[in-house]
Amino acid sequence: MFYLLLTVNLFSFIIFGLDKKKSIKHQRRISENTLLEISFLGGTIGAIAGMLIFRHKISKKSFLLKFGLIVLIDLVILYRLMKYEYI
Repeated sequence: MFYLLLTVNLFSFIIFGLDKKKSIKHQRRISENTLLEISFLGGTIGAIAGMLIFRHKISKKSFLLKFGLIVLIDLVILYRLMKYEYI
């Protein structure tokens, strides 16, 4: 499980960096839905790191609101898994 989460978070971090690079070069971007989906599927920590390090999507309130909801949902799922000792 650890290696899976590590891989997903590394992938999430790279995708946020790639999207930032594409935005600077005015190229076709990665959709916000894709960024949010990767975050939801376990890449929350990588997404937060990517947002802070690349300074990407940190001023877009609508994205941050959706991202915050995803973080909350992930935390509830993690709590439920830990409560019933599935991890």
